[in-house]
Amino acid sequence: MAEEKKEKKAAPESKQKKPAEKRKDAPKAEEKPEAKEEKPVASEAPAAPAAPVEGAPAAPAMAPPAAPAASERRQMRWAVAHVYSSKNDTIITVTDISGAETIAKASGGMMVKSDREEGRPYAAMQSAAKIVNECKNRGITGLHIKIRAPGGHGAKTPGGGAQAVVRSIARMGIRVGKIEDVTPVPTDTTKRPGGRRGRRV
Repeated sequence: MAEEKKEKKAAPESKQKKPAEKRKDAPKAEEKPEAKEEKPVASEAPAAPAAPVEGAPAAPAMAPPAAPAASERRQMRWAVAHVYSSKNDTIITVTDISGAETIAKASGGMMVKSDREEGRPYAAMQSAAKIVNECKNRGITGLHIKIRAPGGHGAKTPGGGAQAVVRSIARMGIRVGKIEDVTPVPTDTTKRPGGRRGRRV
């Protein structure tokens, strides 16, 4: 009888162990799906660096255009053309960038014989042609132009030769940079020559 009681006691213990084993297995089954969900996240991580690799060839394609611009700047040699243009004459003086050294000079009076034609566009074009030839001989490839009218108590607008000079320089193969008007303008008026009754002729 004692043996039968022991077997009966052992039977419920085995029954109780089985559900416990199932319970222990249950969380394991729940952990597996979590591991599966983490795998796609790991697979997405290496996919991110793949995008820049495709775009990498685009960077070298944009680099070459910048190189010619730098070489052109090195080859360009600039000077300044000071153009004095009045009703009666046109005077062109080419200097270096600092203005210390005079490279070439010409005027309308050097090109024509008549006094009345010194301020005309034709005389200005002839003097500009002379200037450009001398600049090319010196190796100058670009000119910044500064235009000046008489100014002060005289005319504030340049004469007809100023525009002709700019056109001639541009057409003869010299690159034109800045074009400035440097006419001196008084801030508090300037007294004209002559007295109260005007200039005696």
